[in-house]
Amino acid sequence: MKRIDLRSDTVTLPSPTMREAMALAEVGDDVYGEDPTVNRLEALAAEMLGKEAALFVSSGTQSNLVGIMSHCGRGDEYIVGQTAHTYRFEGGGAAVLGSIQPQPLDFEADATLDLAKVEAAIKPDDSHFARTRLLCLENAHDGLVLPLDYLAEANALAKKHGLAIHLDGARVFNAAVKQGVDIKAITQHFDSVSICLSKGLAAPVGSVLCGPAEFIKTARRWRKVVGGGMRQVGILAAAGIIALTQMVERLSDDHAHARQLAEGLSRIPGYDLDLKTVQTNMVFFTLAEPLVDNFSPFMAERGIVISGGPYPVRAVTHYGIEADDIEVVLQCAAECSERYL
Repeated sequence: MKRIDLRSDTVTLPSPTMREAMALAEVGDDVYGEDPTVNRLEALAAEMLGKEAALFVSSGTQSNLVGIMSHCGRGDEYIVGQTAHTYRFEGGGAAVLGSIQPQPLDFEADATLDLAKVEAAIKPDDSHFARTRLLCLENAHDGLVLPLDYLAEANALAKKHGLAIHLDGARVFNAAVKQGVDIKAITQHFDSVSICLSKGLAAPVGSVLCGPAEFIKTARRWRKVVGGGMRQVGILAAAGIIALTQMVERLSDDHAHARQLAEGLSRIPGYDLDLKTVQTNMVFFTLAEPLVDNFSPFMAERGIVISGGPYPVRAVTHYGIEADDIEVVLQCAAECSERYL
């Protein structure tokens, strides 16, 4: 029985090409800037995203953290979505380690932040308030892709008020593939961008922070401060190069499999979802009450790993999941429905 893990696209395994590249990687001491494979990865990422420079880091959390700390100082503030990863799921690092205050706002249904509310949240130049320095957006957020015209408007608002604008682009390549555009069409609207190599792009570890050269110089120092200096890390960077050069276009397969899953579930009693929200590789659905406590254990007995909540349930397609696997999932979901409804 094949194990079908739909919890996240972080569970991917590196491709055979990645493993070979890792085994053969030329390495050096990256803290001294002497790892040639890391240097190639950083140059590649900067070029692809249209930025001056890039910094290879251990994780998306670290990338966002050093990015925010490079934009903001003690007593400064960043505006961010209430359920954004940089605010909710990264341990409060910017506040804990950087003394940077988050100002969370509720997301709209389409994963945008209402720009009128963003503007209203910007603090006046007054000693009573934290200094608003940064606007953080996330694309894609819960699988939803931000419109290109919205990104341009957000950039214009940030510049109007002298704010920097940062993108948590952990899955920004999913957004670009969905919209059928070069990644620069998205990243051009941001001063800094964090990309994950270890999600849909299937590298075993690592993220890259991209931005202006002076900004990256500052971020490199903060990476060291938070313990992110790594040595012969070209072994990992080699997988990142494969991720960026060979794994981007295939993201459309993940999107197709998510659509296949969503459409199939929508035809089975007990599973409720909105097909309009299935834009990339994530499917969110709710369960009829009799399925709530039974769905996840039932699927697990059949080799399908998927969360049972908190609701809605999230299923994520990724490298290693094929169309035939989705059909197996749908058959088991139908059996679960038949047994408990």
